[in-house]
Amino acid sequence: MTTTTYAVTGMTCEHCVHAVTSELSDIDGVCAVTVDLVPGGSSRVTVASDAPLPADAVSAALDEAGGYQISGRSD
Repeated sequence: MTTTTYAVTGMTCEHCVHAVTSELSDIDGVCAVTVDLVPGGSSRVTVASDAPLPADAVSAALDEAGGYQISGRSD
């Protein structure tokens, strides 16, 4: 299992949290998603998956959820 935490900008409310959680959960291999919301700042989005996820898949899911952007990452 792999866990990666992303700093994500653009999230402002619980609706954002729900949209991001839903889109990331739809990526094959994702087991869990947790979000520590920082309205107007960099929220921490932690994704647990069976294997490392392609960066483009994560970016595409965040864009689909509402145009959110990765501003940083830690494994």
